[in-house]
Amino acid sequence: ITFVSKNGSINASNNSDTRKTNKNSTDPENEEHTENNNNINKPKKSFPRINDLLNQHAQQQQQQLQLRKHRLSNSTSSNIPSALKQKYIAIDCEMVGIGPTSTKSALARASAVDYDGNILLDTFVRVPERVTDFRTSVSGVRPKDISVKNVNAMDPEEVRNKIGKLLLGKILVGHALKNDLDALMITHPRGDMRDTARYKPFMRATGRSGGKLRPRKLRDLVWEELGKRIQVEGERHSSVDDARASMELFRCVRERWEKELEGKGG
Repeated sequence: ITFVSKNGSINASNNSDTRKTNKNSTDPENEEHTENNNNINKPKKSFPRINDLLNQHAQQQQQQLQLRKHRLSNSTSSNIPSALKQKYIAIDCEMVGIGPTSTKSALARASAVDYDGNILLDTFVRVPERVTDFRTSVSGVRPKDISVKNVNAMDPEEVRNKIGKLLLGKILVGHALKNDLDALMITHPRGDMRDTARYKPFMRATGRSGGKLRPRKLRDLVWEELGKRIQVEGERHSSVDDARASMELFRCVRERWEKELEGKGG
């Protein structure tokens, strides 16, 4: 009797342990179900739809187009007196490389246009020194353009005199004018220069704090501000196109620019 009672007690204890084990053990199916419930309760990440992105991009392009039209309408010279137009002249020059390393530049083409973009001067320039790099992909200048056999090309001194006479008493417009003036070997009063490469609203902020302004390429400015393409890769560059582009950029901001200068005392 005692033996049977002992086994019964042991068996009862084992059953109790088994129930405790089952209670404390984790059921994989229950765990998966709980995880699924948690996933359902988590907020889903929202991503923009492709159609929304395309519509937003189209709206931005339309706004930019309207802004360009507004700037172009402001740049029209129909309401500007002829006497005021005559004050402004834009120039641009193309250079070729000379010297052993081709790093030294020599004047190879010079162009000047008036306020409306009409050509006042456009000529190739004979280079007195041996050209080591024609830079045709950038300058658009070919060997035959500045050859001594080209009767339409001018000597540097003749070009210098012609440009100097055009600029006498005028406001000079251009992009990175220092390069052009250095190539021409002439100077111009700083107060009578409108350099679109140095006009702050046309410059780009750089540096960690964004406090340093850098000039931008004429090609990029013309595209962003006017919606026009110049200096297209694979095509010959034109100093006439660049001079016109600089003048057109200036016309868009002329009134604002001149007022700013008046506020600074010239």
